[in-house]
Amino acid sequence: MTVDAANLAAQVQALRGIRVLCLGDVMLDRYVYGEVSRVSPEAPIPVCRVTSERAMLGGAGNVVHNLAALGADIEFITVIGDDAAGAEVAGLIADLNGTKATVLTAPGRPTTVKSRYIADGQQLLRADRETEVSIPPDLEEDIVTLFDQAIVSVGAVIMSDYGKGALTTSLIGRIIASARAADKPVVVDPKGSDYRIYRGASTLTPNRRELAEATRMAVRNDEEIISAARQIIAHCAIDSVLVTRGSDGMTLVDTENSRHLAAEAREVFDVSGAGDTVVAVVAGALAAGLDAGAAACVANVAAGIVVAKSGTAVASAEEIVETLRADELKSVELPVALDRLATWRAQGMTIGFTNGCFDLIHPGHISLLSQARGACDRLIVGLNSDISTRRLKGNDRPVQSEAARAAVLGSLASVDLVVIFDDDTPIEIIEALRPDVLVKGADYHVDQVVGGDLVQSYGGRILLATLKPGHSTTATISRIGK
Repeated sequence: MTVDAANLAAQVQALRGIRVLCLGDVMLDRYVYGEVSRVSPEAPIPVCRVTSERAMLGGAGNVVHNLAALGADIEFITVIGDDAAGAEVAGLIADLNGTKATVLTAPGRPTTVKSRYIADGQQLLRADRETEVSIPPDLEEDIVTLFDQAIVSVGAVIMSDYGKGALTTSLIGRIIASARAADKPVVVDPKGSDYRIYRGASTLTPNRRELAEATRMAVRNDEEIISAARQIIAHCAIDSVLVTRGSDGMTLVDTENSRHLAAEAREVFDVSGAGDTVVAVVAGALAAGLDAGAAACVANVAAGIVVAKSGTAVASAEEIVETLRADELKSVELPVALDRLATWRAQGMTIGFTNGCFDLIHPGHISLLSQARGACDRLIVGLNSDISTRRLKGNDRPVQSEAARAAVLGSLASVDLVVIFDDDTPIEIIEALRPDVLVKGADYHVDQVVGGDLVQSYGGRILLATLKPGHSTTATISRIGK
């Protein structure tokens, strides 16, 4: 990341209390989880035995959910059907903190429901119930009236267009004109292939496929994406286009400049709703006074967080700040480590653990940590505190404080978390974490490794890492003292 992460993290805190107005197509995302152990005798299809279900806000509702996670104050205007799904959506909206919602009901119109059937971490089927018919003119007028009342007190406007009819072409034009007259930025998550309906908007956030469909241009590389985005800017009088590119990150383009942002996610678990996160964060950041470049950087970090989660997810302000300050915040208390471990395990990752004083990091340490990380997906390091190190090494140790040692360890790519402990051994941490791989140097025997019996008892393994000869913290300190 090329931005000043610490400064950007401070700006993210300013998003709390920012007022944003969101309009668009709300929907219900229903997740049905089960197990598949046989094929149906009726047809060559899997039989899913349902074990649990959950319902979440989707579409514009997920945009609002993301705004709430940022701590924003939200005005939300949307339309539901007069049905059970609509009532469920209204209830979920009512539960969102900081949200003042006006949910209009259109009789005879079905509420959009997307039902996903998932077994063993794989999506088997998605079933959609929806309409793409535009809302009637009387509802459009109601929305315009509500918008005109709300625009005075908000810092930015979002239009979350999923093409389900809540945002008609005429309504979009009226909203953009009114917002720009009030000098409020308008961020649009677009739909369809004719972006002229968004003429005058501040920022559009299409993905790569949507950009190609709207421009009928190739978008295979940076140059082609920039050219296609500039066509949108020129033809539709848009200030900037933020193109989301999945694993290739994002590209922000305006009339004069372009900027590519590499993907922030270490792993991709589920991309559902990532576009909602981007539009929410960009609008919130613009409302807080950040420029388009900084807003895109924050949105890129937020997108990296949500794609590492299961289902339609959100990124909180705290998670964004934590990611921006990743090296500083790799040092965590044990309860926080357990929370992260639960997420990693849900994603099928293996957990490794090693420990030590790590007083002066030398090539031997680097080699051990590299071998440890190579044996697992995520490595947690137990670090002896100053008190513990003093008991083990003598009153003249440690040379560096526990905070300094944790910061150095946290800067290493091989280390994912650092947990400081006061005891002479890390047995309590090992008992709590239950790592899949326990790593020590080859100067130990397996039966000497603290926690080894426990790890082996539940099927974990011990790795004795090869030591690089000639490297010792004690010897280094002794040479310095001569």
